[in-house]
Amino acid sequence: MHLSIDEATQLAVRVLVRHGFTAAHARIVADHLVEAALCGHEFSSLPRLLAIVNELRAKSVPAPIRITREDGCFAHVDGGDHVAYVVSLVAVDKAIEICARTGIAVVTANNTWFSGRCAYYVERAARRGYVAMHTTNTTARVAPYGGTEGLMGTNPFAIAFPSLDDPLVIDIGTSAITWGDVVLMQAKGEPLPEGVAVDKHGSLTRDPAAALEGAFLPWGGQRGSALSIAVQLLGVLAGSAPVIDQTGNFGLFFVLIDPERVAPGGGFKTEVSAMREAIRANRPLANVGQVRVPGDGSQQRRERARAADAIPLDDKIYARILELAG
Repeated sequence: MHLSIDEATQLAVRVLVRHGFTAAHARIVADHLVEAALCGHEFSSLPRLLAIVNELRAKSVPAPIRITREDGCFAHVDGGDHVAYVVSLVAVDKAIEICARTGIAVVTANNTWFSGRCAYYVERAARRGYVAMHTTNTTARVAPYGGTEGLMGTNPFAIAFPSLDDPLVIDIGTSAITWGDVVLMQAKGEPLPEGVAVDKHGSLTRDPAAALEGAFLPWGGQRGSALSIAVQLLGVLAGSAPVIDQTGNFGLFFVLIDPERVAPGGGFKTEVSAMREAIRANRPLANVGQVRVPGDGSQQRRERARAADAIPLDDKIYARILELAG
């Protein structure tokens, strides 16, 4: 089935307000989920409401979000145990504010959970003209390379570069599959792809329930595992524990740079656009239509979905969301 953008947004707001969010915070999360849907990322769109509400039921009333430290180009945000969809927006907007003054910003946040698509935040900063990098560690569900027990989070890494048109956005997970995808496949009754998870006994599994009891495998073998460890430790730098054994106290890490103050001779946006065109013009492999730039697929899907005013949603998931909306 399909919903219009307004219908999807209002449905998400209704669910979140019913389960304790303020109207303002509910709208922030709803806009993020709808944006994910427009970009074609099903697991991080409206189905995420099911997991958010499930976590809310186990949590007490959050404390206020606070900027607890601001010193030159540095700042820290205490999320007050609010969902990181909201805390991340506070953090990246503080980074934008600082970077406008100093040319560089390092902003961290902790005491928060579930941050959504990292691309959402770095693109926001890149549209203001800044190079932006963002990482977050998450609940321990991913085994290190060669291991079978969850130690790191799914630990995404994102970086965005401003250009003359849309920012060039790179957003990758460091696990072979995301937690959101596993939960979504479980809800839809679908098996996992081969080779992405093990059960609690350390055997490969395609059963989402068994994977949730066991561990996910790292993306990219040793390289992905190493990058995941780096993201995990940047989260520790932000104030999380080394291993996060429950859904809470993720460590968010943001770095913003003003390229106009750094790039020799200026013109950085022009160079990014030239790089994008050079990638697209590269001679493709025999079975590839055109070499694609990271982030292009999401941006193109977003444009088409906005023009069609249509948000796709699985019928089973829609029925469950309606129950949550009352």
